[in-house]
Amino acid sequence: MKKSGIDESSKRELRNQRQFSIRLNVFFFATFMVFTVLIVRLAILQFVEGPTLREKEASISTKSTPIPPIRGNILDASGKARIAYSTSSQSLYFTMTKNYTLPQNKAELYEIVGKLKNVFNKYGDPNEKMTADQIIKAMDIESKVQFGYTPRRIKKNLTNAEIAHFLEHKDEFKGIEVVEESVRHYDTDQVATQTVGYLRQFSGVSTTMDHYINKARVTEPDEKYLSTEYVGVDGIEYAYQDDLRGKNGLKTTPVNALNRPIGRSELTAPKKGNNVWLTIDKNMQMVTQKAITDQLSYLQSYRSGKAYARNAQTGYAVAMDVQTGGVIAMASMPDYDTNVWENMTADKYKEIQNHIANGTIKEVYREGHASSMVLLGSVIKPLTVLIGLNEGVITPYSHYQDIGYAEFGKEGHETRIRNSGSHPYGDLTPEEAIHHSSNTFMIDKVGLPLYRKYGADSVNVWDKYMKEFGLGVSTKSGLPGESAGSGEYLNTKAAGSTQAAMAFASFGQQGKYTTLQLAQYVTTIANKGKRLKPQLVSKITDSEGNVVKQFKPQVVNTINFPEQYWDTVIKGMRTDVPAFKDFPYPIARKTGTSEQSIYGHTVDNGVFIAFAPRDNPKLAVAVVIPEGGFGAQSAAPVARKIFDAYDQEFGLDGVPKKPADSSASTDGTDSTSTNQ
Repeated sequence: MKKSGIDESSKRELRNQRQFSIRLNVFFFATFMVFTVLIVRLAILQFVEGPTLREKEASISTKSTPIPPIRGNILDASGKARIAYSTSSQSLYFTMTKNYTLPQNKAELYEIVGKLKNVFNKYGDPNEKMTADQIIKAMDIESKVQFGYTPRRIKKNLTNAEIAHFLEHKDEFKGIEVVEESVRHYDTDQVATQTVGYLRQFSGVSTTMDHYINKARVTEPDEKYLSTEYVGVDGIEYAYQDDLRGKNGLKTTPVNALNRPIGRSELTAPKKGNNVWLTIDKNMQMVTQKAITDQLSYLQSYRSGKAYARNAQTGYAVAMDVQTGGVIAMASMPDYDTNVWENMTADKYKEIQNHIANGTIKEVYREGHASSMVLLGSVIKPLTVLIGLNEGVITPYSHYQDIGYAEFGKEGHETRIRNSGSHPYGDLTPEEAIHHSSNTFMIDKVGLPLYRKYGADSVNVWDKYMKEFGLGVSTKSGLPGESAGSGEYLNTKAAGSTQAAMAFASFGQQGKYTTLQLAQYVTTIANKGKRLKPQLVSKITDSEGNVVKQFKPQVVNTINFPEQYWDTVIKGMRTDVPAFKDFPYPIARKTGTSEQSIYGHTVDNGVFIAFAPRDNPKLAVAVVIPEGGFGAQSAAPVARKIFDAYDQEFGLDGVPKKPADSSASTDGTDSTSTNQ
């Protein structure tokens, strides 16, 4: 029995040893697996994820500060004139940290102003001293020009001594910061100011303009817009913002965990913006602007002998190259000096607010006067005849007995429309109807027959033709804010009936369009149905003069009418116009006078379209003088000066009459002195 107990104890001990051995093996195996996983993970970190982690480490230990680029130039067609250019400058900005209009903050405001005035007088350019009143006005503490949070530029072009003082005594000047920026300068001759546009501070438009709302979301240092940089908000400056701006530079500085510099900064220079070459020729533009200004002065004077035209306040003109669509001149007068935006104040803005918008592409209002977008008047008649011919309601050989008036409407309640001066022209063909500008022909032979043919749908048929010629749709110029015009004939209720709408539309009293649309329209006639996009830019080059992009003529749409129809209309465009009595080239032209009710009284707006030479067109011109009276007497003289200037500069026959000036370079690079 005793032997049996010993055997049982030995067996139990053997079992325990075996279990311990198994547990020990499991433990060592588990330990081996853990170390294996750790070694594999370390290998992955070292060889696979290492480069990425090192990049993250570098980003954490460096700080990148964007350096704004210098904006590219805007050049005229020749490249000899810089219409807009930028220079680098150190400027002093002020950001309001509190409401300084409150009485309790006035003492602090005056203390800041006094300190600034002392620094400017002691360290600044002695020829550019600022008074306390000038400093306070620049601060715009009442936020008349800038929002409360937007930094205000107090002074630009700081001297080195001023910069050094402000940087050394930064703690003494609340809300004051020295900023390196690109300062925009515009040709003081005021060349196409509304077309070129202007700049505003990014922080002031980053929440109001879609393009800049998107830009405000960009966070990459090399792409990020700075709050104090100036960006295009109108005209070419806005349309070509991305080309003109360039790319940020970067100042990269190594920093420690406390965000303090621990090494030397590395500088990546900013990339200068590209240069934009306008199709506008400065000489042509200046002639156009002066022609309008001189004509307005004449109309407003007693020398004109026309009391009805003395209220004329504005004038608009567009000259287009018939073969390319390039806009040679685009004038909206009066204009203003765009440089005023550099130091804008509420008083300055009040002075220029009526002249900022481009009246050649949109409707601009002046209190008490006709807007820039007027009814077409008789300049629609070439198109009226084209529609009539294409619709088959007339032929090139149709005859009409013009008795001086036309009637339409219900019997006993007829509306009677007369020719100018109630003049009866007798027997007329379509060509002669355009020549004599017969209202009655357009009504009886086109407007009313189209109504009888299509009924209520006639206004839609009319609208289709208008849009094919660019009237009622965008010209595709690319300029921001361009108006599509207004086809008032579609509002048959306002016209009284569809019949009345068609009658009035046929002789130009039911549609308002822009001067640029008129220029595109007459260019389409000159090209016999080829509607060209108005080009404002011919090419884009980099700062070294290399072509980045070239713009070619672009056909928007083509109207396929028989050649005979075009010939009939163009032959009819020979209205008797005193301003062109001795013009040395055959010219196709049409005057227009549209009646419009303004603040309870009726005014006559002068309109004129033309192209020359008639058989080989080079230049098309449209001129609008609101409240100027008859187009032949108000708008046509402006057009004559434009055609004469073009003949001098380029030659309507292909031979310039003015000797070429070869003294200036046209490469558009910044190293060329003539472009400085």
